[in-house]
Amino acid sequence: RLLVVDDYPVSRHGICQLLSQFGDVTVCAEASNAPLALEAMRVHKPEVALLDVSMPGANGIELIKHMLAEQPSLIILVISMHDESLYALRALRAGARGYVMKQQAMENLLEALRKVISGGIYVSPQLTEKLIFKAVQGSEGDLGSPVDKLSDRELEVLQLFGRDKTTREIADVLHLSVKTVETHRMHIKEKLGFKDADEMMR
Repeated sequence: RLLVVDDYPVSRHGICQLLSQFGDVTVCAEASNAPLALEAMRVHKPEVALLDVSMPGANGIELIKHMLAEQPSLIILVISMHDESLYALRALRAGARGYVMKQQAMENLLEALRKVISGGIYVSPQLTEKLIFKAVQGSEGDLGSPVDKLSDRELEVLQLFGRDKTTREIADVLHLSVKTVETHRMHIKEKLGFKDADEMMR
């Protein structure tokens, strides 16, 4: 029994069509945002949730944590348009069992589902190779990207600033105080070595 969470109806429809090829899977519910996803999980008790990381008003990484806090046995597979080097490790740390990029969904979604349902973890072969290389080299930082220094919340705040949102708008979207958003902004600037807010925005 599977719950599909994606804010684009066309994307949800495409995923459901793809899943119809997988005989053992029944889509028991769909949701377009985090509150609806939590509600659907409580009502329909899915065994697997397939969710996008970026949705309006919520961070998919936070949603993973909330879902697993309520239903620890839930198997979560993330499907996202975001490059896996940016989000996959964060999603796995939050408790997801796999990460599939939408561009590769046609070829890899069913394989990923089979793997996570049977108790494994799924990421692309390319990311697996990078992670092994990193482990062998013993290098610090996730895959060497500067944004790996940021917490999940700081990355979310940075993305919203990048979409030209004001501090007040970000506070409203994330249900935080303006002061908390300003603190996140200060930490982002420090961690990434930006001189001022304009440089951070660019």
